[in-house]
Amino acid sequence: MRNFTIYLALSLCLLASKLVAQNQDTKAESTTQTFEAKVKAIGDKIEKITAEEKAFLKIEVEKVNLLVEKGTITQQQADDKKKALANASATSIESRIAAAQEELKELVQAKVDGKLAEYSKNHEFSFNWKSNKDTIQKSEKRTTSQFVFALGLNNVATSGKVAGSDFRYWGSHFYEWGVTYNTRLLKNDNLLHLKYGFSVMYNNLRPTDNRAFVKNGDQTNLEVSAIHLDDSRFKNVYLVAPLHLEFDFSKNKTREGKAFFQSHESVRVGLGGYAGFRLKSKQFQLFDDGNGHDVTVKEKGDFNVNNFIYGVSGYIGYKQTSLYVKYDLNTIFENNTVKQNNISLGLRFDLN
Repeated sequence: MRNFTIYLALSLCLLASKLVAQNQDTKAESTTQTFEAKVKAIGDKIEKITAEEKAFLKIEVEKVNLLVEKGTITQQQADDKKKALANASATSIESRIAAAQEELKELVQAKVDGKLAEYSKNHEFSFNWKSNKDTIQKSEKRTTSQFVFALGLNNVATSGKVAGSDFRYWGSHFYEWGVTYNTRLLKNDNLLHLKYGFSVMYNNLRPTDNRAFVKNGDQTNLEVSAIHLDDSRFKNVYLVAPLHLEFDFSKNKTREGKAFFQSHESVRVGLGGYAGFRLKSKQFQLFDDGNGHDVTVKEKGDFNVNNFIYGVSGYIGYKQTSLYVKYDLNTIFENNTVKQNNISLGLRFDLN
């Protein structure tokens, strides 16, 4: 556990140092603003898709409730229909935002690698910058919204230990995107905020020693493959509702004798957790068929993975960038003899 934490911390410190170095002069500040605007534009697109799907789901659920009232179907049948509708809606959301998500990942990577200018030449964006009047109006609101994107390293704690993991430390990653609402809890004090919303989490694990997961009844075990694997990856996707108590140390501003509260302008600390359900699980195996052809085998199933997820998470950072950690309190697999809990550490961006 100690070695894993040190490796992760060193990696993320290197990433964070690049971001901090880019903010040392005016040119870098302008680049950061451009980056945030680009991410916000993509986030708005994803948020619109999600809002459309939620509105459609609400209409369909109301139709099911009407059938129950008329006695056409039973309550149990209605619950089954609602669950099916929710799963279909989640699948539709993931499908529609796939392109935007890939674009977002490329943009963040370009930012981290210091290639944002080069990236911008190949992508066109249009933005409507807020006026000072809009900024003042927003600062008067107790509740604001942010688009959240996080990425980093992913692994498991086996019986509470990460050392000696069966999964590659550098090859296993996580991604998360979502929308949060930030509500100032006290009317005349800016310190305490409640952050809540929804996120889609992608947890990827890459086994070591040419192994892959095999489902044996109610057990899911890592077994050595009969063929040489160029890559083996296991992915779980979840829809969760995060909840954090955030301490925001941003100072207030005064305009024309009136105080305005700011957020995401200084050091921030968030403590909380999340809960949700699994959308899907997939396993990918890549190998050479012996004739010089690359073959990819994709398996989709439940793999005895827990359908529900809940855990604790926290972050600490400056302005819109934070160091982010999350830990699943429930195990990955429902009935496995060996208890394995997912753990992640990375960078988180809360973009107004």
